[in-house]
Amino acid sequence: MPRKKHPQPAQLLSRPVAIRLTEKEYRRLENIRRQSDCHSLGEVIRRILARQPIRLFHKDSSMDGVVEELAAVRAELRAIGLNINQVTRHFNGTTNANKRVLLAHQALEQYRKVEAKISLLLSLISQLAKKW
Repeated sequence: MPRKKHPQPAQLLSRPVAIRLTEKEYRRLENIRRQSDCHSLGEVIRRILARQPIRLFHKDSSMDGVVEELAAVRAELRAIGLNINQVTRHFNGTTNANKRVLLAHQALEQYRKVEAKISLLLSLISQLAKKW
């Protein structure tokens, strides 16, 4: 079964063009490709020729520490949530009153951990708000 024809054949990239660049020009184009939304050097060159915008991305490394802390808090909150789910499952599965009281205290302890993590999370968010 043959491949389907393109609905607009005039837009196909069918004409190869070979050019030579100096090392400096090549590095400049490659640097633009790495920092932009372009996937190849050809795409960079086509956008330059067509005068289309090239979106450049800039990474702010000053926020790396805050982002790492946010990721750590997220992982800890996830682990606490799993613990609360396990305690709740055991609580609902038992009929012994003493064990239910113990499990309720364990759940309360986990919720207090969540409260501490939320206060840390709010302080991190305030740091981000100052930056923006």
